[in-house]
Formats: sequence, C-alpha cells, structure tokens
Amino acid sequence: MKTGNKPNFLVETALLTHGLSSICNEQLVKSWDNTDSNLAWIESGNIIVGNINEFLNFRNRADSLIRIDCFLLENTLKGKLSGALTASGTMAVCEKYNIPLAVTCGMGGIGDIKGEELCPDLPAIYKLPVALIATSPKDMLDIKATIEWLMSKNVTVLGYKSDSCNGFMFNGEKVKLSGVYNGDFLRGKTLLLRQIPVNKRLKNLEIIDLAIKAGKEAEKKGMYYHPAANAVIDKLSNGLSSLLQLESLIVNRNWAYEITRKI
Repeated sequence: MKTGNKPNFLVETALLTHGLSSICNEQLVKSWDNTDSNLAWIESGNIIVGNINEFLNFRNRADSLIRIDCFLLENTLKGKLSGALTASGTMAVCEKYNIPLAVTCGMGGIGDIKGEELCPDLPAIYKLPVALIATSPKDMLDIKATIEWLMSKNVTVLGYKSDSCNGFMFNGEKVKLSGVYNGDFLRGKTLLLRQIPVNKRLKNLEIIDLAIKAGKEAEKKGMYYHPAANAVIDKLSNGLSSLLQLESLIVNRNWAYEITRKI
C-alpha cells in the first residue's frame, strides 16, 4: 500500500470514478473539502491510498478503469491492472492492512443484476473483520431481502438515529434493522446505515424503472450495470442524484471520523 500514515478507515472509489456523471473534478474537490489520504484504488497492480487531489489523475481515466470487488482483488493485483474499488473491494483492502472500517454510499444487495444476484458486498460484510458504513442498499435492489439476508448471517445492522431503512435515493418500504447505533464500535459483521433525509430524496419513481432498463441494456453489451443506471438517474434528475450521492458519501466519511476517534 502506497501511503503515509495508515488511516483508520478507507473510502471506496467506484462511485467517485464511474457513478457521478455530472460532477466535474473541480466540483468534486470543492465538495470533498478534505486532503486526508483515505481514498483507495488500484493502479497497475498496486494498492494506492491517496487524497482527493491525487485521485483526480486516476479519475480522468475512468473509461479505461475496471470496477474491483473483493473477489476480483487478488487477480487484479497479480495482473497489474488498474481499477476503482467497490465497497467489498475496499473492505478486502482494509483486511489486508488491519484497517477496521470501510465507507461507501449506496451498497449492493440482492437483485437480478447479472453477476450480482448476491452482490459481493454481502459476503464481504459477514466474512471479513471489517465494518462497513453505507447509506442504504440501492433502490433497484430488494432492500428488505438484502437486510434480512445479512441479519440471518448474524450481521448487526444498525441505523443512525433510526432502527429502520426505507430506501436510498427514493422513499420505499420501511425495513426493520437490528437497532440504532449507540456509539460502540463493532469490528466485523457490522453494517451501519445513515440514510439520506427523506425530504431530500427524489420523488419520481418512474426514474427507477428507466434506470433499471438502462442497466440491463448495458449488461447485454458487456458493460457495467451501475454506471449506466446512475447516468440515467442523473440525467432525469438534472444532476440531483449525483449531488445526493456525493453529499451522502461525505456525510458517511465524516461519520467514520467520529467513530474511529474512539478506536
């Protein structure tokens, strides 16, 4: 790992690399407002942990970069490939360097996305000794089935000032969690959810159907589902979805600072 002092948590880079189609580098840096080295990505088979300014050169090559989950990590390192880390990929890097916490925004789950019927985020959460902060499973997934599956594996799923989850960027069914986060840090088998405030979320549910259609079309072409779906949501929300996700990722990052001060 090429970095200075080892951070207490790592932030995934798949969203920042491929998911925020209307956010330019200048806006990203201004919003991020932080020069700590806790962003993680893979460059020519090397694990890099850097700050937002160092990340920009990597982001500029987004079209040539792959998305790396926990199952792809070792082959990516051996093959000297370059790519952005998903939540599970970030957790796998955390495990390598004894870092207790990973941070993401919208996480994977149970759905009908090709190759992600059971997203690698889920086995990573219950198998790796790393806790994950997320906003929620993504709206095009079965959020209820995702949370219930994790809890059936004895994963503790805790909300920020809430014991339920009711969607990511849209309002959905309320799903019961294990409880409310009380300030204790639990290493491994722990998912912490901090939702986007309900009054900030998108209202037009038809956007989800159009995003799913775009994701499926991308799958047929051998392309990534999530960036295609995100791009449609971004366009149909006039960029609001990208702003919501970036803001939520930053909120989750700041929560990670609060939590890891106690370690």
